[in-house]
Order: sequence, then structure tokens, then C-alpha cells
Amino acid sequence: MSLPIVVGGINWPKSSFSKSDLTAWHLRNSLQLGNVRYCQPDSAGERMDPLGMEISPTDNIAPPSSRSCINRRGLLTGLGGAMASLCMGGCDSSANSASNVSAIWGKRGLSNGKFHKPRAMTVDGNGMVYVVDMTARIQVFTPEGNYSHEWQTPTCEQGRPTGLSVDRRGRIAIADTHYFRVLFYSPQGILEESATIGGTHGTGPGQFGFVTDVLEDAAGNFYVSEYGVSDRIQKFSSSGEFICQWGEHGADAGKFERPQSMAFDSKGNIWITDACNHRLQVYRCESDKGELIEVFGKQGDGRGEFQYPYGLMIDSEDRVWVSEFGGHRIQCLDSQGKPLLSWGKAGRNPGELANPWAIAQHIDGDILIVDSGNHRIQKVRL
Repeated sequence: MSLPIVVGGINWPKSSFSKSDLTAWHLRNSLQLGNVRYCQPDSAGERMDPLGMEISPTDNIAPPSSRSCINRRGLLTGLGGAMASLCMGGCDSSANSASNVSAIWGKRGLSNGKFHKPRAMTVDGNGMVYVVDMTARIQVFTPEGNYSHEWQTPTCEQGRPTGLSVDRRGRIAIADTHYFRVLFYSPQGILEESATIGGTHGTGPGQFGFVTDVLEDAAGNFYVSEYGVSDRIQKFSSSGEFICQWGEHGADAGKFERPQSMAFDSKGNIWITDACNHRLQVYRCESDKGELIEVFGKQGDGRGEFQYPYGLMIDSEDRVWVSEFGGHRIQCLDSQGKPLLSWGKAGRNPGELANPWAIAQHIDGDILIVDSGNHRIQKVRL
């Protein structure tokens, strides 16, 4: 009798997996290496399949139909409907997006170098690329896109991380979302337990709801974004001591609905993707006060408008790059919020995107996009 494989708390027939994935599953479970554990469905209620948004009988990527992506407080964005609306004129990127793609890393799967819905990414000073996916493993790639090594967070039954960054000491900071904390690892995957920030669910100073991102400033202070019980930003010293906080749940300027990603510009301003308000907010935080400077964007498909902006990156020229989880594209703005570029459209082919979650800059200047629904990283030259 052929036993099913349990991934994401669901029984899956072996026919859903490729030969290499079955080999990886047997090795990691029979040898109990502990490298990858297959976790429960997302705590927000999303039932996850093992290798893709949908599994077809022939193990090909099935186009999304009625499946919806669930975000906070019951907001639904249907990929199928978004694909149709974008392809009918909502997307103002170039017609031949594939010509900008310089490389594609990975495909759906559980073995080395493959992904199951990647959701966060960062690049260190040596050009090594770190990617976390729905298995809660952090895979590390060389600048050429070759798999190097991996590790996994201590536990993931409640949910998986959604944010990665590199601090000034070269440590990998992980927003361990559903465990209400920030973890710090060496590039080799060694956990520095004493550096952990948080770990307690709550609304008090140093307590967290769902942690989405962590960012370090030039002075060594850390900023942590969160949503759930609080939609706010907390600031901590280099040793993890609470300094201040700002923000609350709401739609008014200065309030947030899922602050997802953060980035600094050259002036030290903090840009924040206010995902479920479909906008960017810009702050200055000196000493113990966060001051709102500017708000950019609104919900829409036009240039300078957003559909669930998740990923954020600011390059050396202060250009602001945003990936839209619900818009299936990336946009580039100047430092004043003026739209410069829109690229991508919904789909499965090279140059097309499905719920792009995160964005980063490759060491050679290209743009790296976490193409989550397509289980890959696209490297784009724009």
C-alpha cells in the first residue's frame, strides 16, 4: 500500500510529486536530518498545497481559477480575476517583459534549490542571496543562482517567516512572524539566541503581533514592523532595548493596515509599505519619535497606484522599487514618489508574475523578484 505524504498538515498522493522531491522527502524524514519540517496550514486559514497554487493531474502548473489569496481581516484578492483585469489594459508595462529577464532561479518543489511559495529575500555584502519559503527553510544561493546551503527556523507549526534582512554585522535577521520575534543567524545558519528580540505576543513595549520585517539604521538601532493586535513600528537599541513606537490600526495617514516591508533612503528616512491601505508611508525617526513625512499612492492599477504593495527596496540612486502582491507587477518611483516604471503582468511565463512578495537588488545591479505564486526568483535587468 502506498502511503500518502503529509505536507502542510494535508495528505497528498505521491503522484503529486516529482521523483527528485520524493527522494528529498524520504531522505529528510527517514534520516531525521531535521533540515526541513513540513508545517501546518497558515494560521490565517490558508490551506497550502505541497508544491504549487494548484496541482494538476499531470503535475504541471495549473492556471489559477477560483482560488483566492487570503490576507488580514478577511480581505480577498483573486488571482484569476486580477489576471483578467490586468491583461485587459490595467497593466502599463512593456509588452515584451520577457526580454528583461536575465535569469530564473528555482521552480516548485521541496529539494535543494526549489521553492514552495517563497515569501522573503535579502542579499548580503558578498552577493549571497537568502530566500525563505513556506517550508520555513532559508535557502542560500551564490550570486550566480547556484544553491549553497540552507537552514530552518526552530519551529514553524504556527506559521512561517515573512521578512529577511542583513544587519551591519552581517547577521541574517528574520522576522519570525507567527512567533512574535526577530531571530538573528550567521550566514552559515547558526542561531544567536541571545540576540533575539521579542517572543511574547501582546501590545506592550517589546511585545509583538505578527512581525513582518526588521531593519537596522546607521546607528545600529532596529525597527520592527508588525500587524495583528497592533499595526505599528517599534524601535530598539542595538542590544534589543525598547526605545519608542508609532502607528496604530487604521486608514488615516500615520496609521497602518499591515505594514509589510521597510527600507531606508540616503537621507535616513524610513519608507514603509502599508499593504492593505495600498500605499507607501515615509517617516523620519530621530531619538524617540517617529514623524510622518509623506504618503504616496492609493488603490488602483495605474502608475503610482498599488494593489497590496508587499516588497520594498531602495537603490543607491534613491529609486524606490515596490512589488505588488495583488497587482502582479513591480513599480519604480523616484525619491519624490513620481512613478518611473511599471513592469510585469499576471501569468506563468518568464516576465510574468503571480503574487510577487519581495524584491531586492542583485550585486550586479539587476532586480531580484520573489515570484511567489510561480515558486521562483526572477532576475530582471531594467
